[in-house]
Amino acid sequence: MSISRGFHRLWTYVRGAPGTYLWLAVLFVTTVALHHMSPQFEDEFLRQRSTNIHELSNNPVRVLVSSAMWIDGGRWLPYALLFSVFHAPAEHWLGTGRWLAVCAAAHVLASLISEGALLWAVRHGMAPGSSVDTLDIGVSYALAGVIAVLAYRIPRPWRYPYAAAVLIVYGVPLVTGRSFTDLGHFTSVLIGFGCYPLVRGRARQRNPKETAGAVEG
Repeated sequence: MSISRGFHRLWTYVRGAPGTYLWLAVLFVTTVALHHMSPQFEDEFLRQRSTNIHELSNNPVRVLVSSAMWIDGGRWLPYALLFSVFHAPAEHWLGTGRWLAVCAAAHVLASLISEGALLWAVRHGMAPGSSVDTLDIGVSYALAGVIAVLAYRIPRPWRYPYAAAVLIVYGVPLVTGRSFTDLGHFTSVLIGFGCYPLVRGRARQRNPKETAGAVEG
């Protein structure tokens, strides 16, 4: 295969998942921005964009959107790999509209459920009051939901071992760690599995050439 043909196929693949790679580009820019902030400023900056109890009570829509535009920890390359392995195939398969619906459902509902559980724990003295300002940003809830929904793309009988592996990977931390983020990740997986109505009639992955430039399947 020539280099030009390889680049053409790569570009076709990227163009067929515009939402995935636009999101990844935003994450690259915001990650670079974080590297130019002082630690003290970065902490306060991210906390104001976090889906913690305080911010959700005052600016729910703003923080639910903004929290998905930043990565805590400043490592972008692992997410570039994860987005290409999971998000891009899901967007090729479902189309941008349905893929985005899965991402939004997992991110929003898991954030609200996990922070709701944390609020309950604070009110019952099971978590410190400072937890209302905890840092909760990132794209992992949406990623977990997409990883789960991809089970429906896998033909039987391999679908069931894949689904079981996903439940184990996200379920073990919930049982052993029992943090609100562990609950959020496991909730995201259940939401992803619950998105079956969005994948009906899409048992086979569509050809990226057919989806290139498509906004919605």
